Amino acid sequence: MFDTPLILLFGAATFLLAGFVKGVIGTGLPAIALGMLGLMMPVAQAAALVILPAFVTNIWQSAGPRFGILLRRIWLMLAGIGVGAWLGAGLMTGHNSELARIGLGVALVAYAGVGLLKIRLHIPPRAEPWLAPVVGVATGVIAAATGIFVVPSGPYLQGIGLQKDDLVQALGITYTVSTVALAAILAQGGAMPWSIAGPSVLALVAVTIGMAIGQKARSRVREETFRTIFFVGLLLLGGHLALRGIL
Repeated sequence: MFDTPLILLFGAATFLLAGFVKGVIGTGLPAIALGMLGLMMPVAQAAALVILPAFVTNIWQSAGPRFGILLRRIWLMLAGIGVGAWLGAGLMTGHNSELARIGLGVALVAYAGVGLLKIRLHIPPRAEPWLAPVVGVATGVIAAATGIFVVPSGPYLQGIGLQKDDLVQALGITYTVSTVALAAILAQGGAMPWSIAGPSVLALVAVTIGMAIGQKARSRVREETFRTIFFVGLLLLGGHLALRGIL
């Protein structure tokens, strides 16, 4: 996987950057890591590498005094994610690797578009019981096909009116469940061999260093400007991946 010094350096730089962005704005790790690694390897391999650092950082983000309250609020969506991942199992592996790259590109473009346009949904409480599982299934299928689990779960959680701290924690819970579901289908598809353990630990170390730097830099950078740069970069990266797979 990282069989040359150049690829090893590229991988380390990718996870360092992904950790830095997450440290500054609290999100973006899987999107950046998958997008950049997808340029050099099959999406399934890239997703397998993202599992450990994403799981550890999301567990940390999930912790908090309102865990139980939030879990009761979003459990229907979480259950839907599991169902969607099961339905989408196999979309990323095998003969679908090139389609997965196109899907990853499209998912990144959609994620960037929502961020740049600052789309904010307003979902009434009465809609949550039926909309939550629909959003969950869609998120699970997209995660199974591309490794990206921020759409449509992210906009949905923003739309149900959670306060900032609750939103951050709810995103952490959602992404933790999504990461576990993604790991399960990758393992089932044979895309998580034991040989990935070493590179995954190195990826976690790079992400941790990047997050520490990003958290220190947070007070020195204008978050809104940084978010705009982040989403523009994802838009370009996603467009390149999609077109590369099509042309």
